[in-house]
Amino acid sequence: MRILFTGGSGKAGRHAVAYLRDQGHRVVNFDRAPLEMDGVDDRLGDMTDAGQVFDVLSSYAGFDELEPGTGVPSFDAVVHFAAVPRILVTGDNETYRTNTMGTYNVIDAALKMGVRKVVFASSETTYGVCFADGERKPEYLPIDEEHPVIPEDSYAMSKVVNEVTARSFQRRSGADIYGLRINNVIEPHEYAENFPAFMENPDLRLRNFFAYIDARDLGQMVQCCLDTDGLGFEVFNVSNDDHSVALDTDALVARYYDGVPVAAMGARETFYSNAKAKRLLGFKPAHSWRDYLSD
Repeated sequence: MRILFTGGSGKAGRHAVAYLRDQGHRVVNFDRAPLEMDGVDDRLGDMTDAGQVFDVLSSYAGFDELEPGTGVPSFDAVVHFAAVPRILVTGDNETYRTNTMGTYNVIDAALKMGVRKVVFASSETTYGVCFADGERKPEYLPIDEEHPVIPEDSYAMSKVVNEVTARSFQRRSGADIYGLRINNVIEPHEYAENFPAFMENPDLRLRNFFAYIDARDLGQMVQCCLDTDGLGFEVFNVSNDDHSVALDTDALVARYYDGVPVAAMGARETFYSNAKAKRLLGFKPAHSWRDYLSD
């Protein structure tokens, strides 16, 4: 595929871009900063400027595409990860503006340029727990895509709005538009750097539902979305299969989730359910922190 990837220079994006490149795709990274990755084309730009988004979607990826003399090739898919990545980076209103207008521009331009597959990054924060003022418990466990999304912060609000925007675009266009409610992204080097502290103090993982997604498995998830056609609009939780701490399910429930309804679960089964992605997309997480550290 010829893929436009927005935000490929970020923490999550660069691993997904590398995964897609290694699958043989032609990837153009559209970001404010270059990725400078072998085999990936960089285009600098601002997604909140609709003209720049339309321009990159109607442009050559590299000089080699001039050679056939047949004009600008079209993109087969757009993967949209670009965003202000959390609260407390810039002003709340700027976070909201950037993320909502950027997503509107990207999906709008993609569909008007004939793209029929859009994959966009939503967030675990949509469930209203991660950036709550004080502790807020989920309504039930494990958390699936039917759990209410009522956040209180500008970042998570923007992600909920983006899901509604995507659903509306899909209804008018009939294209496939899939949203990824991505859990806390862990890069390979972070297992050794960060997880010993998580083993010592599980409280550090409470706001992430004790879950995580390996950056490489996130790349696989994007590929699964590109491989699966005909679902229309869908949102998917994205996580690995196990907890990010050494405590088992029963111990975590007893310590942190008193009074929360809990379905039957395995001893290490993630509280951030990825069952829908497995069922509809064939997602199969390949990594676990236990592959790199002993619990």
